Amino acid sequence: MARIICIDYGGKRCGLAVTDPFQMIATALTTVDTKDLFIFLVDYFAKEPVELILIGAPLNLDGSPTHATPLVEKVIVDLGRKFPTIPIKPIDERFSSKNAMSAMVEMGMKKIDRRDKKTIDRVAATILLQEYLSNRP
Repeated sequence: MARIICIDYGGKRCGLAVTDPFQMIATALTTVDTKDLFIFLVDYFAKEPVELILIGAPLNLDGSPTHATPLVEKVIVDLGRKFPTIPIKPIDERFSSKNAMSAMVEMGMKKIDRRDKKTIDRVAATILLQEYLSNRP
């Protein structure tokens, strides 16, 4: 089977997570500068088969779009153009950063390490991906 990749997209950085080939476990992959996202993905897709791209969709608590929603909508279009054979699915990311912080506390991560925004982005992508895996039909 091919992998599923998840992107926690941000204006400065993107956290990335990926499944194992059997699509059972989500693992943090890396954090890349947003400007380098497509370069990273081209290289990664050349090495690993990927059958689905998940991307966090920023929404307010009431489900309405946030100020970041248009940025994510644009990158979804760009991903579709660059990788037309790979489906792209937006997923609700309303609590991803909060859940990432909670998970890092539960893992016993030191406070100084929890302040690293790159770590938060990676963990948020991993949580989004694991939630998708756990809730898919």
